[in-house]
Formats: sequence, structure tokens, C-alpha cells
Amino acid sequence: MAHLRGMGRTLNILHVLRAPVGGLFRHVLDLSRGQIAHGHRVGLIADASTGGAWAEESLAQLAPQLALGMSRVEMSRHLGLRDIAAASHVARCAAQAEADIVHGHGAKGGAYARLLTSRLALTPHGGSLHFAWNSPAGFLYLASERLLMPRTELFLFESEYGRCAFERKLGESGTLARVVHNGVRPDEFAPILPVPEATDLVFVGELRTLKGVDVLIEAIAALMRRGKHVTATVVGDGPDRGAFEALTKARALVQLVRFVGAKPARTGFALGRLLVVPSRAESLPYVVLEGAAAAVPMIATRVGGIAEIFGAEASALIDPGDAEGLARAIAHALSHPAAATDAAGRLQQRIRMAFGVDAMTQAVLAAYGEALAIHNQG
Repeated sequence: MAHLRGMGRTLNILHVLRAPVGGLFRHVLDLSRGQIAHGHRVGLIADASTGGAWAEESLAQLAPQLALGMSRVEMSRHLGLRDIAAASHVARCAAQAEADIVHGHGAKGGAYARLLTSRLALTPHGGSLHFAWNSPAGFLYLASERLLMPRTELFLFESEYGRCAFERKLGESGTLARVVHNGVRPDEFAPILPVPEATDLVFVGELRTLKGVDVLIEAIAALMRRGKHVTATVVGDGPDRGAFEALTKARALVQLVRFVGAKPARTGFALGRLLVVPSRAESLPYVVLEGAAAAVPMIATRVGGIAEIFGAEASALIDPGDAEGLARAIAHALSHPAAATDAAGRLQQRIRMAFGVDAMTQAVLAAYGEALAIHNQG
């Protein structure tokens, strides 16, 4: 990154996010480590009340490497008076760190990063873009996003889909915008073998309606009505777990579908022979990248940036919310395991070539360089 260091010094980069959970948190961790490895000084600000054990362990491991430190502050999920204090805290940290780049992630992280600071980058990660203008909450969040657009010097989208969704809902940004796909680490290409008690299917992710677990349950029920008893393991937790367990009971699938709680993705992948990603909406989901990197046979929906991950294999994607279509895809994959394995191998090679974490880091740093050059010219 000589063109950045040629500016006279290493960059001071401050990442701001709300909840240290899910793919957004994973992205920030990988990006921070990559930027540190490239010689830059990095800091992190996150909510003080969310995360869980895995997040605390991950942050503890990263903290000694953060030259600009780590700060936790109360960040509310929805708009409220706490936002004033949180935004002020971010501004103070940015000033103390003499940050060259304040990189906000998600709706809240992006808002805090832009309200009271300068030299700003934003990665939406879905965020406000999951809302629609015709709902009260959507109007509030999207209107706020539009007001903050002039205070954003660089938009980074993790998928072309995300960029198009942004422009469709908010119009062209009028400033620098780049698409940088999420990336996976070299160790994630190690093969995963199903455990002896593995079920036919496995779902790995947050248990909420957006992720389509109910569609998977209905697909398994449809297969059972045809005399096909397909087993599944649901890995994850979330606000709709109770509803999904109730649906499993209502469809008489308790003996076929088991819920095992949250586990690391690779641990979860080993609990089934075929990964199912039945999401109704996504941006560029890490679970698909991680499963593809490990050559796990997979069925996924045609939503968000998933087609960008699959490339030439995207014709195999199915429509979201279509339980019958999902049932047909599951039956075909289970009856043609060699074909499913071959497709997984081809997808793994695509991930190896185009979705590495170092390529992601370098592309983000290059975008920072462009933004700083424009800023300095102004």
C-alpha cells in the first residue's frame, strides 16, 4: 500500500459498529486484522451491552493489536436520546486518535461515525436498506440516511446488489462509491467432514423470519407428505426460535428437526450433509462464503448478493419463500450427492480466486486512498 504510506504516515483508522454480532462483526474483525497486518493503526468502538461470549473472546484477542484502542459505549438499537451521548463519544475518540478514516458499519455505526466527525467511510451492511419508505420506521431510517449522505466521503458496498438497493431507495450518493466483496481466510478452505450423527440438512444462522427457517420447515413437511423423511439440524439462536420450534411441532416434525443453539459456523456445517440457506433477504452472507470455501454442498436462495458469490453456478439458486421449490431442490440434491459435491468443488475454486480476505482488505485500503486524495484536493 505504498500509495497510502506515500502520503507521509501510516493511516489511523477507527471502525464504529453497534452490535458485535453476526456477519457485520466478522467483517470488522477481519478487516481490522488485515489493516493492522498492512501496517496501519486501528481502533474500534462498539456497543457495551451486546455481543455474548464469542464476541467478548474475539474482542479480547484483538484488543492488544489495536493501536488506537477499543471503546465500548451504550448504543441503542432504535433511535433515542442515548444516540446523542454515543455520537459524542465517537467524536471524542476520533479526535483523540487523530483518525484519518472513521469507518462506520451498519445503520447505527454509520450514523455515529458521520454525525460529528469527518473523513468518513460507510459500509451499510444492509442496515437501513432493509426498510421501506412506506413504513413509519422505514421512513424515519431512510430519511435519516438521506440527510447523512452529504457527510459521507466514501460508500463501500459488500455487493453490487447492496449498491443497487442503496441507489434505488436513496438515489445516487454523489460521492465516491466502491463495491468490495467480503472475503474468507485461508484456514476456512480446510475440508469439513460430517459427524457420524449428521442429519441430511443443516441450517446455520440467526433464527428470525428473514432467514427463512419456516420455509425450510415447510419444505421438510412437504417431503414427509410424499413419504420422504428428511432430517435437519437448525444451528443458531434468535428472536423467532420459539415460533420455529412451535411450527416444527405443529407439522409433526419433532423427530426429524432438531434445534441445537448457536455454534461456530464450521462446527455447524459438520452437523449436516447439505447446507440450506433459505433466506428471504441478504446482503453478501458470510455463511454462504464460509460454506462454499469449505466445499460444503449447498442450496441457497436467489436474494441479495448470493448470485454474485455463485457466479456461473447461480442458475442453481431457488426463489425465496417457495417451500415447494425448496423441497424439490432438497430431494434432487439428496438423490444426486455426487453432482452436489462436484458443484460444491467448483464453487470453492471460485471463492478461492475471488473472495479472499486479503483481497478485501487491499480493496478497502485502495478506496480509502481514493477518498483521501479527493478530500485533500478539496
